[in-house]
Amino acid sequence: MSAAPHIELNHTVVYARDRRRSAEFLAGILGLEVGAPFGPFLPVDLGNGVTLDYYELRDEPVQSQHYAFLVPEERFDAMITRLDEAGATYYADPRHTEPDRVNTLFGGRGAYFEDPDGHNMEIMTRPYVRT
Repeated sequence: MSAAPHIELNHTVVYARDRRRSAEFLAGILGLEVGAPFGPFLPVDLGNGVTLDYYELRDEPVQSQHYAFLVPEERFDAMITRLDEAGATYYADPRHTEPDRVNTLFGGRGAYFEDPDGHNMEIMTRPYVRT
């Protein structure tokens, strides 16, 4: 059996009530830029070949999703500062019961926060150890 070529995620759609507000919020926290509109989508390029393509849902509710971002340790503190400056509470846990704290899972640091549409965003400096 030969090894299959690896598969990479290229993009995913993030539903939002206001695609510009939501894309700018996340891009601002992560220290990224919002790209030019592409049809009905407003992309945030993560820099690894993956884009989050924000798409407006005007007539239906947005279902909360979870998005986790592996970020460089040296940029983590700046992201926490930008969350504070944006008035967004961050949490050490995914259920949002430990406000204004970061976790130290797997020898790194991490935090969870909500975007304007209630998506549960996560920044972490070390990937989860899977066994």
